[in-house]
Amino acid sequence: MKSRFITQWINDYLAERRVRANSLIITIYGDFIAPHGGTVWLGSFIRLVEPLGLNERMVRTSVYRLSQDKWLVSEQIGRNSYYSLTASGRRRFEHAYRRIYDARQLPWNGEWQIVILPSTLAAPQRDALRKELSWAGYGTIAPGVLAHPSADTETLLEILQETGTHDKVVPMTANNLGALSNRPLQDLARECWNLEAIGATYREFADRLRPVLRALRTARDLDPEQCFLVQTLTMHDFRRALLHDPLLPDQLMPADWSGSVAREVCRDIYRITYRLAQQHLMATCRTPNGPLPPAAPYFYERFGGLEDTTHREAAEQR
Repeated sequence: MKSRFITQWINDYLAERRVRANSLIITIYGDFIAPHGGTVWLGSFIRLVEPLGLNERMVRTSVYRLSQDKWLVSEQIGRNSYYSLTASGRRRFEHAYRRIYDARQLPWNGEWQIVILPSTLAAPQRDALRKELSWAGYGTIAPGVLAHPSADTETLLEILQETGTHDKVVPMTANNLGALSNRPLQDLARECWNLEAIGATYREFADRLRPVLRALRTARDLDPEQCFLVQTLTMHDFRRALLHDPLLPDQLMPADWSGSVAREVCRDIYRITYRLAQQHLMATCRTPNGPLPPAAPYFYERFGGLEDTTHREAAEQR
């Protein structure tokens, strides 16, 4: 039985907040479709997203644009169109996956990743690289110099390869000299990243989602479709907030950072809804070979670990 409160919350969310079709479809592909192989029949996808206010024309227009932007690729089999993640689209989702679902903070040793953009770098490549580095949390510490307090060399090298700038910019690492002093580091963080605005976005997210979290916790029964819709809107909202968060080490952050609270709210909603949301997804979506395949093992590593009920139930049946 559907919850009247959750139905009203979903309707109010869609009415009050401008949800772009392209962005919402990216969220659904990353959170739901990617772990199940990344391919889905467009007709079944249209049915899946219709309750989110996306009609057939909007979906067809959006997936076409996402194909033009190299996020998706289409394949025609008979009269049916199937859309899959491209290799570059999958890599982008993997970057987002690490930021959203696995944000464990390791002790920071004062090491920085720095990228220097020479003036000879062509404007289109400069803009593309800045955009990708911004998504990865890099801030501009001086004209033509971007940096992040991280030792994640793998992500940086992937970005440079994807943008074709690996042989056109100067990537390097740097270390703080002497003991780390929080005050100047926090001053630098405020200058390079708009932490006040990011913090406000996180507080708004938590305030907006707490009522639905309370409703989920107190409900006697949950509806699979409502779980899918709530999880989708939660992850879409959280992803939008996280896109601007550089995920800086604790030494650079304010003591009362609202991002920690927002992540807890997001995690708790996800853990409550994911089983029934997966049930709705599997019942709705189709691939060229029939139903979606089971979720990949990495899906169950999200937010510190989810219970793999699908494999457990299969084992019990054997």
